Amino acid sequence: MDTKKIIGWNIRRLRVAKGLSQERLALEAGIDRSYVGRIERGTENVTVSALETLALVLDVPVADLFSGFDASASRPLPLPSGRKPRVR
Repeated sequence: MDTKKIIGWNIRRLRVAKGLSQERLALEAGIDRSYVGRIERGTENVTVSALETLALVLDVPVADLFSGFDASASRPLPLPSGRKPRVR
């Protein structure tokens, strides 16, 4: 599989596992949300500095973004749409 797709798959998997939207991940990383979307789709040549920042926000080593995955595994489910309920 293409390296860009592996990186995108891992970022999406880690982002969803942490319960972050693309918008929240982009905001915390200081990058554009559409850039995060292109990275996750594997259509963007992501910079090393962006990888470093995304790994920091996701609280994983940069090397984890390059780890292979089972090609037969299904894509991570999207987060529920809409705002999160308020906690009182």
